[in-house]
Amino acid sequence: MTVRHLLNIVDLSVDELALIGDLSDRSIDDLGRPLAGGGVALIFEKPSNRTRQSMEMAVVQLGGHPIYTRGEEVGLDARESVEDVIQILEGYHAMVAARVFSHGVVERMAALSTVPVINMLSDWSHPLQALADVRTMRHEFGALSGRAVAWVGDYNNVARSLGEVCVMSGMSVRFACPDGFQPSTAECDRLSQLGPGDVASTDDPAEAVAGANAIHTDTWVSMGQEEEVEKRHKIFDTYSVTDALMSLAADDAIFMHCLPAYRGYEVAASVIDGPASRVIRQGHDRMHAARGALAFLGGVR
Repeated sequence: MTVRHLLNIVDLSVDELALIGDLSDRSIDDLGRPLAGGGVALIFEKPSNRTRQSMEMAVVQLGGHPIYTRGEEVGLDARESVEDVIQILEGYHAMVAARVFSHGVVERMAALSTVPVINMLSDWSHPLQALADVRTMRHEFGALSGRAVAWVGDYNNVARSLGEVCVMSGMSVRFACPDGFQPSTAECDRLSQLGPGDVASTDDPAEAVAGANAIHTDTWVSMGQEEEVEKRHKIFDTYSVTDALMSLAADDAIFMHCLPAYRGYEVAASVIDGPASRVIRQGHDRMHAARGALAFLGGVR
């Protein structure tokens, strides 16, 4: 039997994406305890609030035992090779999840592992965040086909996974990114082939936001980019989601941010703390989406 891993949203079919959404909506009693008696290793090269809390609770809700491990405790490719670590952990656990700097680490884990490997974040993608985001939008709007999403800022790992999940869900995606930080033409073509949604890229936030139903952004400086703070703040200065920018969106538009957020930079306080903001619900949906993904990988249908 082939072991399923979740490293990227595109590891799922459109039908499987919908199934995970359904599983994330089911009650804990209905899902049963597919992880009963099993452990889930949670390796964190990068620390996190929402990822740790949501994953630990999701594992517990499915009957499993989460074990949090800091990056320095395993020392991937320093103290021990990635290959040695994954082959040991698969003998202890029902699943292994890792939040890493390099996407290559989770790929190397999945290449050897006989249990599911889950990407809790890498420099390439953030699939669990994308699953939570689509859940938030689905609960807000109902059917997502035909809706439009605008991403304002850096085309990073979060934006890539969001683009994948939106296109697969039939949504239009518009990226507004400064020169040098936008998706390539090839990347836009790749995304557009994933499903019925369409993809556009511009350097004008107003163009991307006009008429959009959901406006997404992220911090301008991600973990590991601290030396670029001053440079990035200058480049992204005109890419802040303000009340003026939100006024161009659809009347029912919502604002979303994966957090942590820096008010006065990528988003105005009046927006993230205002009536259009769904960031708290979005954060809560991390746990429900994680539970759905774990249940899926655990064979629940």
